Amino acid sequence: MVNKLNNANALVAEQIHTTFQRSYKIEAELIGTLNFPPLLRTANNIKNSISHFYGLYVGDSIAGVIELEVKNSQLEINSLVVDPDHFRKGIANRLMHFVLNDFSSTAPIKPPTIVVETAVVNEPAIQLYKKHGFVEFKRWTPEHGIEKLALIKSMTA
Repeated sequence: MVNKLNNANALVAEQIHTTFQRSYKIEAELIGTLNFPPLLRTANNIKNSISHFYGLYVGDSIAGVIELEVKNSQLEINSLVVDPDHFRKGIANRLMHFVLNDFSSTAPIKPPTIVVETAVVNEPAIQLYKKHGFVEFKRWTPEHGIEKLALIKSMTA
């Protein structure tokens, strides 16, 4: 079951941070970069974030985390990570199902769209989002040099 994570709690923020670090190290290798901005994020940054964090636990450890933020009348998926020990177990699909069904139907503000960004070369993430009905709408290269794309899904249909 997907649960809301209390990121303001230092221990929970540290667990989220550990999951982010383990997952993003693999993603940085996939992308082929050493300069990967998500790896610079600290547990304190997570603790003080206004984002909503949801996670799936396996035993006492977090198997996957999704970070959400409502901004400009749309829902943004800021992060979606799965701990490498839990790759290929359907964790990312379960988190996406939660966002598209449970979270979206109970959110106080029902954003008409959901957006997410990822690296152009991150095929596993792109396939996941497209499987859930997202379509590409933008490509660009930020200052850090990793070409990105943004995908969007309408929730009004």
